Amino acid sequence: MNESLVVPELVAGSSLVLRPWTLDDLDLVREATADELIPLITTVPSAYSDAEGIAFIERQWARASTRQGYSFAIARTADGRAVGQIGLWPHGQGRASLGYWVAKSSRGQGIALEALRAVSLWGLSVLEIPRLELYVEPWNVASWKTAERVGFKREGLLRSWQEVGAERRDMYMYSMLISELPA
Repeated sequence: MNESLVVPELVAGSSLVLRPWTLDDLDLVREATADELIPLITTVPSAYSDAEGIAFIERQWARASTRQGYSFAIARTADGRAVGQIGLWPHGQGRASLGYWVAKSSRGQGIALEALRAVSLWGLSVLEIPRLELYVEPWNVASWKTAERVGFKREGLLRSWQEVGAERRDMYMYSMLISELPA
């Protein structure tokens, strides 16, 4: 039995919904390709074309159909416009990692905070994953402060942990445990 994972819709704060990707999200993919970092650390293409944008969205769908994980578009409830991405990737052995990005035009509005809070709570309480992990580059202060505000704890620095672009980069490792959920 190799059923697809089901990417649900999750409410994130008062003005966001986390939902499966649709082809209506191509404008977000176009904006993300122009970012200097998003294409380096994700599967967002580094140059936009409709074919590349569609291929990116199809890869997000394939993550669920191949049971690799859950990829959510972060969208505003007011107009349905996607402004970012967040994903939860189970690794087995009771662990899953999370990753997120927000388009430059929507940064600094608490979007990553609300999305991370919603996915973390869902992963721990609904999926009952005992341990969630995040990896953040030390220079990315906004991202690691977001993780800490949600309740992730920094466990240490992983030296030369991941290749980003053409160089290996250090990453802070963060975790949140199911035992840390409020009763």
